[in-house]
Amino acid sequence: MKALLCHAFGPPSDLKIEETAAPTLGATGLRLEVHSAGLNFPDVLIVQGKYQLRPEFPFSPGAEVSGVVAEVGERAAGFAVGDRVMALCTTGGFAEQVVVHHGSAFKMSPGMSFDSAAALPLTYGTTYHALVDRAKLQAGETLLVTGAGGGVGIAAVQLGKALGATVIAAAGSAAKLAAAKEAGADHTLDYTSENLADRVKELTKQAGANVVYDAVGGDVFDACLRCVAWEGRLLVIGFASGRIPEIPANRLLLKGCAAVGVYWGAFAARDPAANVRNFERLFELYAAGKIDPRVGRTYALAEAAQAIADLENREIIGKAVIQVRP
Repeated sequence: MKALLCHAFGPPSDLKIEETAAPTLGATGLRLEVHSAGLNFPDVLIVQGKYQLRPEFPFSPGAEVSGVVAEVGERAAGFAVGDRVMALCTTGGFAEQVVVHHGSAFKMSPGMSFDSAAALPLTYGTTYHALVDRAKLQAGETLLVTGAGGGVGIAAVQLGKALGATVIAAAGSAAKLAAAKEAGADHTLDYTSENLADRVKELTKQAGANVVYDAVGGDVFDACLRCVAWEGRLLVIGFASGRIPEIPANRLLLKGCAAVGVYWGAFAARDPAANVRNFERLFELYAAGKIDPRVGRTYALAEAAQAIADLENREIIGKAVIQVRP
């Protein structure tokens, strides 16, 4: 089979499409013929050795896929050959075939495209866990979303609105803010030309944001800490800016607020039943039209290395998808 392979940590340009052996099935596995694979910021980090997971070489990036079940392990319950599924795989998704644990796969909703299915699991799984399980976001609260034009940002805007929040979307370009507005944001701000903390305080009549969803880190995180509300919750999603911020403990004390870590992969591994319940709710929201992954750009498998580079350079609005079988 063909796959995008990483033989040593380095820039995306070092990755090559190669012929490689198909993965071994295993008793609890599902072999999928991959149709589409979602691209996420961890794919940028993992090929450079900057992610918390460091796979053995060679490996293929790609943590979420959609496709058709081609083979079912003897202890893989609930699936049959021919089922259309979305699945989480950590690595291996940018390939013609991947083997996933049956507990990490979900049957696709009727009418859902392979591209949409590949764009949903990681971003919406992370965001639902963040807003519901970790932040306990309530209807009527104000949610500030940074990086609001990207995959997780748009997921946070959509889910925030579905949960009844007033959503302030912050991003670094007019095009990204337009995408956030289309996703349902009530207010937008450009943190390259506006003072984020001052603008959020203005929009909230000086109260600040009850919940902050920050996947950017760096200076943006520092600004978010200055405009979080009393008893607010600042969700630490990631560090797309490259700088991991440090939190002055006195700010948490003075605002009675909390900085809350979100590590969805560990949550899903530790409490798979709760993760399944979250996905059942996500499928309900999808069926009701309240969430819908925005696929901003698609790439062929042969272009997957370029896709990772484009994401690293922040050239993608919404979610990028690798179409393995167009």
